[in-house]
Amino acid sequence: MKSSKTLKTILLLSMVMAAFTACSSKGSDSASTGTTTPSGETKTETAAPEGPLTKYAEPVEVTEVMGFRPAEDPRTPKGLTPDKNAYLQQLKDTLNIDVKYKWTVPSDQYEQKFALAMASGDLPDILELGQKDFEKLRKQDMLADLSEAYEKYASPELKKYMESDGGFSMKVFSKDGKQYGIPSFEDPFLSTQLLWIRKDWLDNLKLQPPTTMEELDKVAEAFVKNDPDQNGKADTYGVALQKTLFFWGFDVRGFFNGFNAYPSVGDAQTAWIKGNDGKLVPGLIQPEMKQGLSMLQSWYQRGILNKEFALKDENKVVEDITAGKVGISYGEWWYPAWPLNLNVDKDPKANWIAIQIPSLSGPGKSLVPKLRSGRIYAVNKNMKNPEAAIKMMNFYIEMGKKKYTEILKPEKGFVYNWFNPRIYNPAQIDTIYTEVNKALAANQTEITLDDENYIAVKDVFNYVKDYQSGSTKIASKGTNWGGYFSRVAENGGWGLTRQIKEKQAFVSNEFYGIPTSTQVEKGSQLDKLMQETFTKIILGAPIDEFDKFVTSWKTLGGDKITEEVNAWYNEQAVK
Repeated sequence: MKSSKTLKTILLLSMVMAAFTACSSKGSDSASTGTTTPSGETKTETAAPEGPLTKYAEPVEVTEVMGFRPAEDPRTPKGLTPDKNAYLQQLKDTLNIDVKYKWTVPSDQYEQKFALAMASGDLPDILELGQKDFEKLRKQDMLADLSEAYEKYASPELKKYMESDGGFSMKVFSKDGKQYGIPSFEDPFLSTQLLWIRKDWLDNLKLQPPTTMEELDKVAEAFVKNDPDQNGKADTYGVALQKTLFFWGFDVRGFFNGFNAYPSVGDAQTAWIKGNDGKLVPGLIQPEMKQGLSMLQSWYQRGILNKEFALKDENKVVEDITAGKVGISYGEWWYPAWPLNLNVDKDPKANWIAIQIPSLSGPGKSLVPKLRSGRIYAVNKNMKNPEAAIKMMNFYIEMGKKKYTEILKPEKGFVYNWFNPRIYNPAQIDTIYTEVNKALAANQTEITLDDENYIAVKDVFNYVKDYQSGSTKIASKGTNWGGYFSRVAENGGWGLTRQIKEKQAFVSNEFYGIPTSTQVEKGSQLDKLMQETFTKIILGAPIDEFDKFVTSWKTLGGDKITEEVNAWYNEQAVK
């Protein structure tokens, strides 16, 4: 069975390769004039003028590393691995670029693996970096200046995206006129924290969606004690939480926001909010944190948190959500697309809704960054063809156009989030929301948009139409619902986020600069101190351990970081 699927995939890819090559030749005046056999073998190459999608005459090998999550779309062929991602074959056919992975690991192992690679200097050609690692490598003179490559090879679409914020994000990752990184930045409100909760469980227990922390506490306890799934077993718990307390999902950022505490923007990055004196203060050490930690400790003791949360990574939490063991999770707009869709497929009665995070006095304010750029793409200074990185960004954007509709399908092995470097339209989610709702209001049967956003808009439109008609011919009910409820529904993930944005129900993280020198030097140590201390408190250590943590944080580098952040704020921040 497995061999049959593999053969089928190879045959499909061969057809895709030929089709895509033909499309590329027609679609770009800078494409290669090489000819391609039906099997996809390139016979000849003719030198073409240099351009955003010019195919190399000779193969160019590019090395990368990857931390990956499971493919989101359940239609993805079973057993597919990142090195077999169909995007890579398309890239080869389009640009003659061969991507070779030095290593790939599950995402939860990536940070440690990459730290070892940095320490040994064994780095790939193209680097996906967070801000701390970007700054560290830049200072070590290990990154290439991409200024010339960007100016010469960036496509009009890529330049349009980079200039959509007035060039602000690009400036953040340049130094002395040299461009050391290309940021993948997005609408900052994509980080807005929502509370996802099972409405069917609320209904079973005759409870209302919580608006305050006190109400949330009662609902969460009822989800533990009162058999919310009505299966006659005590097999559920209240709130999903993984071992990394401030992460990209299933963490406690939104929870603390409910106490007017703003410790982190996720991925272990400390948040900086404006204090009463106008100076920036680290949210992580403010007094409001203690009340939140006390409630988490109470939740752990009462079984509202899973007793093994300190051992669970995000994948284990997803297993609990999928299995219907937990009914509440803090998170961003995209949860219906993954992993709530998996629960909907497993349990037809599952009905997840999004609500504004509860706070002490009613619907609360989420923390939102001034700049949302979690990933920066940089190039190893020793890379022979740094322009290849820019061309790969052009390629990913190009693949969003209408002419590739029949090629870019998950069942053919295309996994978008296994491809790097990938740059998005910073406002793509709002484009999808607007265009799909416009098409629905006009009773359109297809999307008429014809630019690089076409496939993204069309895919969601199809999900919605299938969800509304109940069709599962192409995708499961959960997948269709996830596409609709994350991106289009008025009170779904992005719909509710838009309302929060319009109501100004948010607090800004005021620091968006590159990590200061002391953050780079001491940041990991301070993050570890926080993680260990907060976890111990949740597990039962005295709440006064928080005061000791604050003292240690300040003396171990926190005070110096505060000085540096405020110096940046006074000298460089746009107010």
